[in-house]
Amino acid sequence: MTISKKQLWTGGGLLLAVLLLAVLLLVWAFWPQATEVELGTVARGTFERAVQEDGKTRLRERYVVSTPLTGRVQRLTLKQGDAVARDAVLATLWPIMPGLLDERTRREQDERIGAMEAAVRRAGTNVERAKAALDQAVADLKRSETLAQQGFVSPTQNETGRLTVRLRQKELDSAQLEEHASKHELEQARIAIRTFSAGGTAQRSWAIKSPIAGKVLKINQQSEGLVQAGSPLLELGDPADLEVVVDLLTEDAAQVKPGTTATLANWGGQPLLQARVRLVEPAAYTKVSALGVEEQRVNVVLDILSPPEQWSALGDGYKTDVRIVVQTVGDALKVPVSALFPSGARAALYAVEGGRARLHEVEIISRNGSEAMVKGELAPGTEVILFPPSSLKDGERVKKLARG
Repeated sequence: MTISKKQLWTGGGLLLAVLLLAVLLLVWAFWPQATEVELGTVARGTFERAVQEDGKTRLRERYVVSTPLTGRVQRLTLKQGDAVARDAVLATLWPIMPGLLDERTRREQDERIGAMEAAVRRAGTNVERAKAALDQAVADLKRSETLAQQGFVSPTQNETGRLTVRLRQKELDSAQLEEHASKHELEQARIAIRTFSAGGTAQRSWAIKSPIAGKVLKINQQSEGLVQAGSPLLELGDPADLEVVVDLLTEDAAQVKPGTTATLANWGGQPLLQARVRLVEPAAYTKVSALGVEEQRVNVVLDILSPPEQWSALGDGYKTDVRIVVQTVGDALKVPVSALFPSGARAALYAVEGGRARLHEVEIISRNGSEAMVKGELAPGTEVILFPPSSLKDGERVKKLARG
């Protein structure tokens, strides 16, 4: 069978086409593909940096009502949440008397009073003796001064006489003070015996009143019983007078100043509540975190500025998320934080230019959880690569990640 030149040429062209197609397929297979990346945008606008932490509400003023005396308190009829008026009677207390006086103790007290009466009389006698001694010393001094004027007594003897008069005056003063002390001790003993005399054992009740108009927050002593002086009975407060306290790390608290605005979120209601920092406590304390790390923290106290009807459901000890704005800059150049990565001593990002990734170094001025304020040559609206892979190189082809 004879193959013509035309058939040979046709077969060779087909083989060449197949080989060319195979080469093209290989080139296409090994040709670098564009990396799919997630994109963000450079923007210009207001930049805010805030401190965020969990806080809780608390009453601005809390009153613990305690017993002024040791005694027996009646059962409290109030319950938690009950409203009370100012000066309303919260509880009734019957002061407890000292130990009962039996016959032996009463007789001992009578004898003690008799001894004190004798001490008073003895002190009076000592006063009279001191007065007589003083009168004698004054008379001796007068005679000595008369004789000294006539030249019969030396001046030294007059000095001795004056010293004796001063000593006798001091002895009289001491005796009079002793007499006063004895009389007071005698009166004290008589008061004690009169308290327990016949018909003197009736107890007078003591009304414990509310210092404010508010609500009962906690009952410490519900049932009737004996209580010691200073024992807490209940706690009062005004639920409408709330504040928010949040503990911040010291490095964050150092940036917060009184008067700084804040917002409260996730408190159980829909609207964000506006608040303002009233106080940054001057002393820090040590707190152990959930990871077991010791941290230095400071309490920051905020006032709620929103109308009370918006947060009427809040109560004492409720949890809320506090966001305190510590820096606000207008007309700032902002980039997503996720686009930044370290590049030596500075930061860098990849911008998309002509379908390729271009490396740009920027200077970070400040940052928050989602944005960073930077200084650089990027124009607003420039697309930047978010979470750039470590394998990405400058000039590499990229394309936007297709969302499924």
